[in-house]
Amino acid sequence: MQDNENSLPEENLENNDTSVEADNKAENASKTDETTSNNSNEDNLSKIKELNERYLRLYSEFDNYRKRTVKEKSDIIKTAAEDVFKAILPAIDDLDRAIKANETVTDINAVKEGIQLISHKLKNITQNKGLTAFESIGTQFDADTMEAITHIPAADESQKGKVIDEVEKGYKLGDKVIRFAKVVIAQ
Repeated sequence: MQDNENSLPEENLENNDTSVEADNKAENASKTDETTSNNSNEDNLSKIKELNERYLRLYSEFDNYRKRTVKEKSDIIKTAAEDVFKAILPAIDDLDRAIKANETVTDINAVKEGIQLISHKLKNITQNKGLTAFESIGTQFDADTMEAITHIPAADESQKGKVIDEVEKGYKLGDKVIRFAKVVIAQ
């Protein structure tokens, strides 16, 4: 029995040692977990700071881009017509010379010819810049390019809905109508 009794305390000691080791391991694991969680929290905080700084830089860059494009747009709008005006200036100079010359001219045909030349020059300049007049007399009324001023009775059935007279010419810049033709329509 003594052997059994002696062996029991040894078993108890071994069990106690095992439980002490398990307690130590659990304690070490919790300390490791605390250290890991502290490191993890610090890592997370540094990542948050880094992402926040990145966000602020990106936001600032976008804001600067937006301001720059708004400024560029306004500059383009201010100077958009510059080349057109530069092209028209010679015709304006011709008009000024014609007015000055008309003060002493006695030949009315010379005045008419001068005005026709200037008109032809202006039309050429505007056509080169993409402005074209479109014909409307005799065509079917088109609300996309024309504005009806008045209606008159049609002389015959073939004229119904067609443009009889043009009060003001219509103009397109490229494919876009920039001034509707003001017309009289037969009904």
